[in-house]
Amino acid sequence: MDLKLNGHTAIVTGGYRGTGLTIARHLLREGARVLVHGFDDAAVRTTITELGGGIPVIGDIRTDEGARSVIERCLNEDVDILINNYGTAESGSWDKSDSDQWIDAFQKNVLSAQRLIQGLLPSLREKSWARIINLGTVGSTRPNAIMPHYYAAKGALATMTVSLARELAGTSIRVNLVSPGLILTPEVMAANLERGRRKGWGETWEEIEPYVAADIPIGRIVRREEVADLVTYLASPLADGIHGQNFRIDGGALSIVS
Repeated sequence: MDLKLNGHTAIVTGGYRGTGLTIARHLLREGARVLVHGFDDAAVRTTITELGGGIPVIGDIRTDEGARSVIERCLNEDVDILINNYGTAESGSWDKSDSDQWIDAFQKNVLSAQRLIQGLLPSLREKSWARIINLGTVGSTRPNAIMPHYYAAKGALATMTVSLARELAGTSIRVNLVSPGLILTPEVMAANLERGRRKGWGETWEEIEPYVAADIPIGRIVRREEVADLVTYLASPLADGIHGQNFRIDGGALSIVS
């Protein structure tokens, strides 16, 4: 399927690694120009080499000053697709996480996106076509007891997305949220391989994954590529009828939780 992304330019925040890198790869594959954002020049340029394309963008979007440099680059490159992928989950609890950790979680998971949205909105409003996609988590609507600061921040990102979609009603900008559940990353695989071998579930990932995914209706953990496929589609002209939605991609796990 041709997603008709030729001639469009996207920025993927945190695109130098992990799910962001996979999203950048899928956008490039579909013909989009892609600004790959990161915090370290060497790391971003390594990613550009790995991808075989892309435009490096460096800036600390956790601060106003750093975000301004990224916004300026986006304006110069005529970005019409903003993908706020950057965010991070750090350990914490109600007993131990202090207010500084809560503020830090909001800087990373909410304000980093808010800065780029506000900075790019005047330019995006002038275009005949534009997209804003935020990356959240299923935990924004069903949080765990642990990491309350992280889930609170992602909850704020979800409500911010709805507010933005209402603000942009009647414009050419489509705004959506993609909320993954557990994603198969190298860290997730390594931790569960160790756990599975300890419990006697098997030795290989193929043997162990069904046990790890016992509560997931599709019987496995969602892959990064599947998240990237969804984001890439929502970023395309083919998704013009989709606006203000929260797309949960968790293999159906959330729907069966009482």
